[in-house]
Amino acid sequence: MLKAGVTLYYVRHGETDWNRAQRYQGQRDIPINATGRAQAKANGRLLAAALGDHAAHLDYVASPLKRASETMEILRAELGLDRRAYRTDDRLMEINYGSWEGQPWADMAVRDAAGYAARQADVWNWRPQSGESYQMLAERVGAWVAEVAGDTVVVAHGGVSRVLRAILFGLSAPQVMRLEVPQDRVLVLQAGAMRWLRPQGETAAGA
Repeated sequence: MLKAGVTLYYVRHGETDWNRAQRYQGQRDIPINATGRAQAKANGRLLAAALGDHAAHLDYVASPLKRASETMEILRAELGLDRRAYRTDDRLMEINYGSWEGQPWADMAVRDAAGYAARQADVWNWRPQSGESYQMLAERVGAWVAEVAGDTVVVAHGGVSRVLRAILFGLSAPQVMRLEVPQDRVLVLQAGAMRWLRPQGETAAGA
């Protein structure tokens, strides 16, 4: 659970070529592409408008995967901060999709019919060969968020974003899988509340 009075500014990494091709990435270390770099810059500007001088006083932590660390460094440049003065935490790595990594989303019903059926039946607890379940991901992300002591900018992944909201707001598995995980917005999370940052500092409720 997030401590009272703490705000998380959550950014999903910018687009990669595998995102565009709709392939499962998991923990494969894929870099962001030109669109992803533009998304990171835009999210950096959103944060700069929202945080102002306060940006220098926040904690900054990213997944160690290249697509997240590249996004963080672009964000920090837009904030006028040292690009590399942030931490990484392995617990923020994307869910490990094991044998599904690198495979197109649309092919899995045929490539792994049994696994696909099991996932459809229990998406939260299903685990691909050599991979993780969402339950396992939630356990490591939950351990991370329990240690967050102050306002933090975090750059990580779509799966991490989903389970973080599940942890904070008690969402069911079907609700979790319907959550938006855009790469061109900033999610603001507090105890009992979530919202998206919008251009020109505007905000909208809901996630």
